[in-house]
Amino acid sequence: MRDEFLDPGVGHSENIDEEELEVGIRPRALDEFVGQGELKEHLKIVMEAARLREQAVDHLLFAGPPGLGKTTLASIVATEMGTQIHVTSGPALERAGDLAAILTKLEDGDVLFIDEIHRLNRAVEEILYPAMEDFQLDIVVGKGPAASSIRLTMPPFTLVGATTRTGMITGPLRDRFGLVARLDYYDHVELQAIVERAAGIFEIEIDSKGAFEIARRSRGTPRIANRRLRRVRDFAEVRADGVITSDVAEAGLKLFGVDNRGLDKVDRALLAALCGQFTGGPVGLSTLAISIGEQPETVEDVYEPFLITQGMIARTPRGRVALAAAYDHIGITPPRKVTDGSLFD
Repeated sequence: MRDEFLDPGVGHSENIDEEELEVGIRPRALDEFVGQGELKEHLKIVMEAARLREQAVDHLLFAGPPGLGKTTLASIVATEMGTQIHVTSGPALERAGDLAAILTKLEDGDVLFIDEIHRLNRAVEEILYPAMEDFQLDIVVGKGPAASSIRLTMPPFTLVGATTRTGMITGPLRDRFGLVARLDYYDHVELQAIVERAAGIFEIEIDSKGAFEIARRSRGTPRIANRRLRRVRDFAEVRADGVITSDVAEAGLKLFGVDNRGLDKVDRALLAALCGQFTGGPVGLSTLAISIGEQPETVEDVYEPFLITQGMIARTPRGRVALAAAYDHIGITPPRKVTDGSLFD
């Protein structure tokens, strides 16, 4: 289970350990979900309309960086509609039979959540088309000349897909979703509310300034905010009096390598390589990833999006380039005079 959100309904009994609390860390209702106001309004209308028609919710596609709540929203849709959720992922569905086995278990109105849906096998994806449109499942029985096709009718269901790469989803699949939404990064106030709720569940003493200090260094991502809250809690219990204040949060995050912009060791290594070793670029993704010992996919999906939003690096047709903010952050003098947010001449 992902730990990006919190379930305020979880009790604080001493018999419940932290692992059990983390299992129920998500909100179960849309009103408990923090942030993503526009998307929440869209979902409210879509689900209410489905209830009025007594139909399954239209298929939904959630896109955005990891840790923003795509899995949580899928669970909320199922809970709000009073149905069951079935969870799988694109890489796990290797053969058409894998998907068929899941589809045949769905009941009326159930939610099928496919994480990393952009990584679906093409043969598996083609089985989804009639299932999504007509709620029909084509199964081939036998092999060779004796093979025959059987069409099964399925109860209406809701497919919820999650992806970090919308561009890798084929057009025919994307067009079959009734609502395509992108989740945005969270602002500091929203993350502060998430941190304070997490502190309440885990019985952590924290003041508003301490919560805000953690929130503003959490890269706009609830999952990261909750993870850093737990590390600051550890620091507070060992090096302080157990209470998280602004100073304690700052000292704890510094100890764990998180700077005042929320960048960690890998982020700074990436900037140092780009600004120093490659003199600001442009440099190819694979070369940059190898220089810091990471996989290109990890750099592209995990580290680059935040650095781009912070105006530190940019993607160009020739490769990655460093912007003025990157030099300022790591304390290196730019080789040429540049302005914030602009590329080198």
